[in-house]
Amino acid sequence: MTTQDDVPIGFIGLGNMGAPMSANLAKSGHGLVVYDAAGTASRAPAGARPANGVAGVAAAAETVLLSLPDGAAVAAVVAEIADAPGRAARVVVDHSTIGIAAAEGVQARLAAAGIGYLDAPVSGGVSGAEAGSLALMASGDKALFDRLDPLLAPIAANRFYVGARPGQAQAMKLLNNFLAATAICATSEAIAFGTRQGLDLALMLDVLNASSGQNTATSDKFSRRVLTGTYDAGFTIDLLTKDVRLYLEQVAKTGTRDAVGGTVGATLEAVLDAMPGADITRIYSYTQDH
Repeated sequence: MTTQDDVPIGFIGLGNMGAPMSANLAKSGHGLVVYDAAGTASRAPAGARPANGVAGVAAAAETVLLSLPDGAAVAAVVAEIADAPGRAARVVVDHSTIGIAAAEGVQARLAAAGIGYLDAPVSGGVSGAEAGSLALMASGDKALFDRLDPLLAPIAANRFYVGARPGQAQAMKLLNNFLAATAICATSEAIAFGTRQGLDLALMLDVLNASSGQNTATSDKFSRRVLTGTYDAGFTIDLLTKDVRLYLEQVAKTGTRDAVGGTVGATLEAVLDAMPGADITRIYSYTQDH
């Protein structure tokens, strides 16, 4: 009898998000072959088979999942998959945030090689990746999404099909990340104001989380990362700034309003310039000092 272990899944990119996502796949009974350019053996989840490169994953798995930092990284990996000798890969599912144009380019490159593509970024942070509670937004062929949905369930408890066109899932992810960025920037300013008025940080968060000002920054990033002094959301200012840049580029193309977006984008660029590589919760530290 064929089991899940008889049909290995490929996973490329074992960073802050990819490592727990692939671990949840392994725990669910899927055989995995994995690769990460920064070091596979040390990052591979228990039970997964490390590959010697992207081509090794492409030769071993029919379905390959990606979790990579940006569009350039995804384009490079996709080209390697398409050109891999002895390629078994027939489908690529990309969980990265790369923007609309990059997703369209990836789809074209894979289609030319006869490989299916699902644009499927995720949201929920490292804690969501560890818990398997991520939100996944997918666009592309609906039949492909329906076929892959059971495979994606251990990664994301909440899975949404948003459209037939690759890039539509990227649009959904970018607007989501813009709203998340707005929340943490605005909350940082509000909390800094409150502390100048002598209000206690923990008390402010209790009030906000029971009031209309509650948002993802007050309920998670400040309550769990700033108040505790850990500053460990697991997402860097570099990546958030990249996502908001992509959002603003698309806003400019579509001609929609960007009054708030421009302000948030400028704030992120200033934080990035001051503290590159910092966790996004350090936006509050920057706000306190400026």
